[in-house]
Amino acid sequence: MQTEWAFIDTGHLSAAVNMAFDECLLNWYSQGNIPPTLRFYGWNKPTLSIGYFQRAKTINFDAVKKYDCEFVRRLTGGSAVLHDDELTYSLVISERDPGIPKSVTKAYYVLSQGILEGYRNLGVPAEFAIPKREIDQERSAICFEKPSFYEMIVDGKKICGNAQTRKSGVLMQHGSLPMSLDTDMLFDLFAFSSDEMRKRRKEKFAAKATSIKDVINKTLTYETMVAAFKKGFETGLGIHLSPLTLTDDQWEEIQKLAQSKYATDLWNYYTTKERETIGTGN
Repeated sequence: MQTEWAFIDTGHLSAAVNMAFDECLLNWYSQGNIPPTLRFYGWNKPTLSIGYFQRAKTINFDAVKKYDCEFVRRLTGGSAVLHDDELTYSLVISERDPGIPKSVTKAYYVLSQGILEGYRNLGVPAEFAIPKREIDQERSAICFEKPSFYEMIVDGKKICGNAQTRKSGVLMQHGSLPMSLDTDMLFDLFAFSSDEMRKRRKEKFAAKATSIKDVINKTLTYETMVAAFKKGFETGLGIHLSPLTLTDDQWEEIQKLAQSKYATDLWNYYTTKERETIGTGN
């Protein structure tokens, strides 16, 4: 893997700007305008993000309004994530980088070493859900009841979530590193057939997920998280991070993409098929 990377901490931004920023990083890297880059960020308001292919009909939008949350669709796949008290990261690097395995499983494993080291810096005994020996066997089927192969657990509970996309020869990975979890808000944001069903799902979730505060019984600041995980990525990936400063034109590009795509009903609420056919006359 390349040893020189760029680093930018963009602080807390809106949901649309955060997602536009990640897509712009992917585009800029594919155009040769930036080196491999690691970004840290937060969210201006609690935000529910859904995966690229996920249907919005499962969301309780009355509750989204009640909690004054933002709602956005990600460029990556996966399920809905509540971004609230957390550090979020994203990174871009070439698919052809010699340090990046072609296997999706192994690529996640390599890039998530930085997350693992970050947790260690905070005294969190995280580990990969699937041992490296099983990753090396290229297993194609993982039981749906277990965390995915690239995710991390503490005492059997999932502690972070990651997603990845590959486009124009670029690998982009981003993920949520929660400091604490508000399960009441999280489960209010989804539509259930009954309150009893919501209660049962919430209880199951509590048995399968955890956060840094739950593990070490400390309330951390955003700045503490940034310092721990920045050092973790440098150690885990064997890289050196140098500051990335954006130009005014780059910031304008982010804002335009946020407004034209990630802040629109078309992108956020319509199905994949509808998003592809609108404007084509079909």
